[in-house]
Amino acid sequence: MKSINLAAIDLNLLVAFEALLEQRSVTKAAEQLQIGQPAMSAALNRLRVLFEDELFVRLGRQMEPTLKALAIAPGILAALQQIRQTITCSQTFDPTSSDRTFAIGSSDYTSFVLVPLLLEFSHQVAPSLNFQMIGFEKDSVGGLLEQGAIDIALGVFPNPPRQTQWEPIFEERFVGIARQGHPELRQGTMSLETFTHLSHALTTLRRDTVGEIDQALSQRNLERRIALTTPHMLTLPFAIASSDLVAALPHRIALRLATVCNLTIFELPIKTKPWMVSMLWSALNDQDEANRWLRKAVKTISQKIWAS
Repeated sequence: MKSINLAAIDLNLLVAFEALLEQRSVTKAAEQLQIGQPAMSAALNRLRVLFEDELFVRLGRQMEPTLKALAIAPGILAALQQIRQTITCSQTFDPTSSDRTFAIGSSDYTSFVLVPLLLEFSHQVAPSLNFQMIGFEKDSVGGLLEQGAIDIALGVFPNPPRQTQWEPIFEERFVGIARQGHPELRQGTMSLETFTHLSHALTTLRRDTVGEIDQALSQRNLERRIALTTPHMLTLPFAIASSDLVAALPHRIALRLATVCNLTIFELPIKTKPWMVSMLWSALNDQDEANRWLRKAVKTISQKIWAS
C-alpha cells in the first residue's frame, strides 16, 4: 500500500471538499468558506491532483460528485466532524452538563473532610460530575499527576515534585482524644506526665512508631508507649472509644466523631506545630479548563473548612 505523507496535505482541502459536496457549486462553496472563487477553484484543482480524480464535474448548473468523490465522502466528513468535536471538547468545559469523572489523590483524612462538602457543592452546580478518590504514596504523586492518573492531589507536601503546582487550602492541628469517662482526664485536661505514661494509638503509613508527638516528646527526653498503629486514621476514634488508649488526631476529625464515638477532646499537653493541607496538580494541566474548575471548586469549599 502506498504511504501517504499527511504532513504534505492541507487540512483546508478537506474543508473545501466538504463545502463543494454540500453546495455543488464553486461559487457557493467559496461564499460558505468566505474565500474568493479563484481560491476555491485552486483548492478543487489541488484536490483533483491529490485524489487523482475529477471529483466534481459540471452537469447543467451544478457540480456533481463523481463515484470516487461519493466513495471518499463518508470518511472525510467523519474525520472533519471528529476533529471539530475534539477541538470543541478541549476548549470548553460546562460543569452544568459534563459527566466527566475527576480522579483525586486523597488520604482518608482529606477525603473525610472534603468529600461531603465537594459532593454538596457539585450537586448544586455540577450534578452529573463524578469523583474517584484514589490513595497514593507521596513518592509516586508526581508521576501519577504527570501521567494523568489523578487530576489533583490533596495532602501535606513539604517538598512538592518538580513540574507540579502547589497551593495551600487550609490549616490543621492535632488535639488529644480519649473515651468519655477516662480515669486520667481531669476536667477535660491531661498533664504531660500522665499523657506520657498512658498507652497510645498512632496512625502511620511508614510502618514505624514515630509520629509528630514522639518527635516533640524526644526534645524533652520523653517517650510514650505505642500500643496500636494503623494506617487508617478513621480507625482511631473507634479504637479509643473502647479502650483506655489515648491518641492525637486532626482537630476536624476529632470534632466530627467525638459525639458519634463518645470521645472527649483535650488540648495536648505538649506543643506541636500546625500543618498546611495543600492541593497539588501537574504543570501540564495548569491551563486545562476542567482542571481549573476542579481546583476552584476545592478552593471554594476549603474556605468553609478553614473557617470551621
